[in-house]
Amino acid sequence: MIDIEEAMDADMEENPEDKIKTLEPLRVRSYSESYVKKKEEEDMTFVRFMKNHKCYEIIPTSSKLVVFDAELLVKKAFYALVYNGVRAAPLWDSTKQDFVGMLTITDFINILQYYYKSPLVKMDELEEHKIATWREVLKEKARPLVWINPDQSLFEAVKMLIQQKIHRLPVIDQATGNVIYILTHKRILKFLALLQKTEIKSPSFLKKTLKELNIGTYNNIATARPDTPLITALSMFINKRVSALPIVDENNKIVDIYAKFDVINLAAEKTYNNLDITIQQALQFRQTYFEGVSTCKATETLETIMDRIIKAGVHRLVVTDDEKHVIGIISLSDILNSLVLKPAGVPSRKSSSSSSTQGSPRV
Repeated sequence: MIDIEEAMDADMEENPEDKIKTLEPLRVRSYSESYVKKKEEEDMTFVRFMKNHKCYEIIPTSSKLVVFDAELLVKKAFYALVYNGVRAAPLWDSTKQDFVGMLTITDFINILQYYYKSPLVKMDELEEHKIATWREVLKEKARPLVWINPDQSLFEAVKMLIQQKIHRLPVIDQATGNVIYILTHKRILKFLALLQKTEIKSPSFLKKTLKELNIGTYNNIATARPDTPLITALSMFINKRVSALPIVDENNKIVDIYAKFDVINLAAEKTYNNLDITIQQALQFRQTYFEGVSTCKATETLETIMDRIIKAGVHRLVVTDDEKHVIGIISLSDILNSLVLKPAGVPSRKSSSSSSTQGSPRV
């Protein structure tokens, strides 16, 4: 009786090249599977981090929180935002005894757009209307409150911020029903940076460039010129759904930036009755020191970009070429989407089949 194993061994000895050919695919496949597994683990680095940390961990021991009653005059509300140096505030409806939304700078822009006619017509509505009144007038644009529980993970917070396309997410304590903090992209990324060195082994993809990773927006970039009328800029904020407009010269070179936050200075200076002025004129009302536009190159690494955007304390970097031409924008949302949602296979847009806009039900 022939021993099959001995026969195979003998055959291999006579034909060593066949042995190499037989084993080589196995070796290549094994290496490939190991590589893919390691890459998948690296890609999930920040996903695991976000899922392992809760929202309450990110709340500072001391912070400023402003809450507006819906019966407050619109004009006074925006003055209060300026005075307190905040960009948004939860709205409390005393009749419903519940929070009904957020007052943001986008709301201020919507109001200005809706009521502005010309420099000769004073916007009395802005002077006399309560927040509740304009929410009724502009109810198609008044969004319901999107919030999160402090015990929910930062992964859920990132998902809400990006899918709902919001910049501020109230953290509401279920036990008391009170807003205890306003969570932002900036705060989450800063928290990640603080713990990254101690809790996370830095993944290799952070060493790749923006161009290699394809992070950011590089098509149809909304820009403006210094002589662009302010009312046109406000329309661009709303219609193009952007939070800032790079200001370029006649050669498309970056010279400044006009952000939604700059619009609030119109309330501070009481100059909102003339929106026919240019962006250049409007920028003269900036109340804070401006250090210049924060920019980056598409050839810089994601690690460098994250460090720069955190240190600059801005919401986006303008991507330029070597001659300072504007070629793209990379935002905090782009970065968090790339680090967290994309590796987890979660879409950056909320499914139309889901109509809920809140976090876990309050009790």
